[in-house]
Amino acid sequence: MSEFTEQGWSLLSTMMRRLPPSEATGLRTGARHRLAQLYGPADLVVLGLGVTIGAGIFSIAGTQAATTAGPGVLLSFMIAGIACLLSALCYAELSSTMPTSGTAYTFAYVIFGEVWAWIIGWALLLELQLAAAVVARVWAIYAAQFLTDFGIRLPYPEVFSDGFALFILVLLTAIVSLGAHIGLRALWVIVGAKLLAILAVLVVGAFHIKAANFGNFFVEARPSPTPPDTVLEVILGQSQTFGWFGVFAAASAISFAYIGFDLVTTAAEETVNARRAVPKGVIRSLVIATVIYLGVAIVMIGMVPYTRISTDAPLAGAFRTAGVDWMVHVIDIGAVLGLTTVILVLLVGQTRVMFAMARDGLLPRGLATISRRFHTPSRVTWVIGGIAMLMAQFVPVFTLQELVVLGALFAYLFVAIGVIMMRRRLPDLERGFTVPLSPWLPGLSIVATVWLMVNLRALTWGWFALWMAVGLLVYLLYGKRHSVLAAQVKGRGRHRR
Repeated sequence: MSEFTEQGWSLLSTMMRRLPPSEATGLRTGARHRLAQLYGPADLVVLGLGVTIGAGIFSIAGTQAATTAGPGVLLSFMIAGIACLLSALCYAELSSTMPTSGTAYTFAYVIFGEVWAWIIGWALLLELQLAAAVVARVWAIYAAQFLTDFGIRLPYPEVFSDGFALFILVLLTAIVSLGAHIGLRALWVIVGAKLLAILAVLVVGAFHIKAANFGNFFVEARPSPTPPDTVLEVILGQSQTFGWFGVFAAASAISFAYIGFDLVTTAAEETVNARRAVPKGVIRSLVIATVIYLGVAIVMIGMVPYTRISTDAPLAGAFRTAGVDWMVHVIDIGAVLGLTTVILVLLVGQTRVMFAMARDGLLPRGLATISRRFHTPSRVTWVIGGIAMLMAQFVPVFTLQELVVLGALFAYLFVAIGVIMMRRRLPDLERGFTVPLSPWLPGLSIVATVWLMVNLRALTWGWFALWMAVGLLVYLLYGKRHSVLAAQVKGRGRHRR
């Protein structure tokens, strides 16, 4: 019993052990563990657009309009954008105070303590690793569709799909490992091409908008044909579509398309004048992405009545209906390019988070080694890429993809709470950006994030709880024993004695 009590007090002391703010940006950043500064303000905007605008921009508006919100989906995009902007403001303040590659993981280390930092880091690993595998599988589907639309028949579609997913992960992992300069140049080119495809959609689609399709903006609410499965629906004992409930439900689904803006903060350690550049990059990229999504949504709803939207290929179907078949190829190209940049930024972000955790000793420190030849954390990059390749090939990632969202929202929640806590505990820290009207806006961010979380399936919460339980076990068996901060605390204790 005494041994159990001693372990309990040990865990409690570990939970209370916080990283000093002075070490958050300079912690163990010697020659073997320092990331070179590369990004400027414009680069961060491109980084944000690279991950937030994927293939979903061509489908999510039509799908949600047809099944959940009707023309009111336009309001859903605004609500989702505001909810994500609240989180972005919180990320902006913390990243301007602690410009480090660990993002929410490091924020939690300073504000809440080591155990909480591990929990957030473990959630981020789930989000980013699973997301890379999921998006690679979707990229393979769109690549196959792209070839099919050009009249190229694939003899063994499933084999080719597996091969495409493996190909894109190997290619992008190699690009990330070879150097940040190469990855950044590739990102600029691909994002530019992707935005041109979206511009074509907006311009051509605008000529086929019919004002009558925006009529009956709020469709009368009706019971959902599917049984309650989200946490909120289980609590209410029912599920509905359309009406105001449908508008807010669609906002929850749409907000998932914006997830990834936080990955801009993973580049903070590699950004020149990060305290000011990173907040601008986070906020500007999200605002631009929101405007682009809203523009595509207006075109989508304006071209076809919501009752006639195809849920399989909403935007492509709309252009076919309008007789502009050549735009289908533009959409295919845009989707493939969009997903390519998403995978690229996910690999970069995942690399930086795991790099920071390894540098702190919570994961094997060998993963935090910088390649002398390429000046990148190439070792951890190939570990991450290899895991993504295995998951994409052998794990049913589509059945688990909602875990990506829950992992991200979990981090968003702690970041919003962290802004409030840091204002009280560390009011004198230098900040390059401050959230206005604090604590009210961070409080609204907490409410909005919780709302999004309860709109996820109860089954997803079960899988997430299992993942976090495994993570806590890994921490107790490895991270707690190898923590660099713990070793420093023990060293100071011996020195005092």
